[in-house]
Amino acid sequence: MNTPAPPQIFSPTRRLAARRRALTLQGRPDAANYLAADMAEDLLERLAFLRHEPKRVLLIGMVSDSLVANLTARGAAVTRAEPSTGFAEEQPFPEAGFDLVASFGTLDTVNDLPGALIHIRNALAPDGLAIASFVGAGCLPTLRAAMLAADGERPAPRLHPAVDVRAGGQLLQRAGWSDPVVDSRPLEVRFSSLASLLADLRAQALTNVLLQSGPTLNRQQYSIVQEQFGAGTVERFEILTLSGWKR
Repeated sequence: MNTPAPPQIFSPTRRLAARRRALTLQGRPDAANYLAADMAEDLLERLAFLRHEPKRVLLIGMVSDSLVANLTARGAAVTRAEPSTGFAEEQPFPEAGFDLVASFGTLDTVNDLPGALIHIRNALAPDGLAIASFVGAGCLPTLRAAMLAADGERPAPRLHPAVDVRAGGQLLQRAGWSDPVVDSRPLEVRFSSLASLLADLRAQALTNVLLQSGPTLNRQQYSIVQEQFGAGTVERFEILTLSGWKR
């Protein structure tokens, strides 16, 4: 029996363009990278807590040189993979046998998330550890409220649907991860304006890549969003982390 294709929520073309733009922006010295930095710090804390010392590591996403250097200093051989340069998360990985596979900020915009989680598990060596972090449900509540106010009675699809803790646990069970753990943590950031938030979203590949996206905001709508968002606003990002083993 043929397995039905997953629903197409995100546009692969728009996703690729957004990640390529973000990768270019990350070359600037003032580029926002606090989400990836938080995920990297969390990864190192989890490795220390679990006393897991991987020898072969696959890091997926926009990974900092400092994280690679840290893992290399521990004796790990590190391979990097980035969707914007051709790595296909929804296909079987070209290599396997990794003691650690960590994905940073990429799985929130794949159409076949269960399939991607299965491929991560299949890329592990026995007793290998998988950790996947990405923005989850509850992210950007102030911006979401401002967008709804601007759209009025006919809200348009502008911000992505997101996975919550409960759905994350169900996904890991389907993907066959052993001893699964799912948790979510907030990261709050103060923005001087709506423009500064949008700049940070572009730099971290968090802009709209929906296949069926709403129309562009007109001037009046943008003014409403700008006013609703305000100046000096503290916005919240929710980082969802999935972890498990291959037993």
